[in-house]
Order: sequence, then structure tokens, then C-alpha cells
Amino acid sequence: MSKSKQQEADAATGLSEESDNEVGDFIREQRERANLSLRRLAERAGVSNPYLSQIERGIRNPSAEILKRLSRALEISAETLYTRAGLIEDGPAAPTVVEAIESDRNLTPRQKQVVLDLYRALVEAGAAADEASE
Repeated sequence: MSKSKQQEADAATGLSEESDNEVGDFIREQRERANLSLRRLAERAGVSNPYLSQIERGIRNPSAEILKRLSRALEISAETLYTRAGLIEDGPAAPTVVEAIESDRNLTPRQKQVVLDLYRALVEAGAAADEASE
């Protein structure tokens, strides 16, 4: 497909060339980190070699099902790929450990304090160990 026809197709689907390349580049990075060849990842995900190559180069837009298969083959979360592909929005930031402990309804105030004290002691011990190894 020529560049202008691809751009027209992208406009029709609401996907930009940037989002295609972002997900394709991300898949390529993850494949390389996992030390997988294009062929091996295609086999694991149950897609054709040329199709995966086109996804990585931003020529094709993978469906949610293909992204799910790729996430399993790469052993990463499907949500990560969905976000990269623009299928879902980034959600709210995850709470910090302290926020999570403080908001836990299953813990009494005393249990929360004990867990927080332990957590802070472990963080401090880890920081001290890091400083000592430098």
C-alpha cells in the first residue's frame, strides 16, 4: 500500500502512523529483550512471519486478539500492548505502598502501623546496603 493510501486508511480507522510505530517498535524491543527471532515470536503467537514484520514496521494495525497473543508469547501484560496501541487509556497511577497499606480495610490501625514500620525499616536497610556497596 502506498504511503498516502496507508495514511488514508489510518485516518479512516482513527489510528495515526505514530501509534502504529509506537506499538510496533515496542513489540520489536520486547522481542529483542526476550532474545526471540521474528520467526520464533510469530510461531509462539500463532501469526505469520510477514504479518508480524508488518506490525513491527508500522504497516499493519494488530487487532486486540493479536495483541493478546503477542503479549502471551512475550510474557508481558496485554494491557501494556493495548495502551501502546491506543486501544485503552492509561489508567490512574497505582497507589504507593504507604497509600495502599493506609487504605486497606482489612487491617486494624495497629496492624497498619506495624506493617508501615516494617516497610520503612526494610527500605532504610536496603538504602544503607546500596550506599555501602558503592
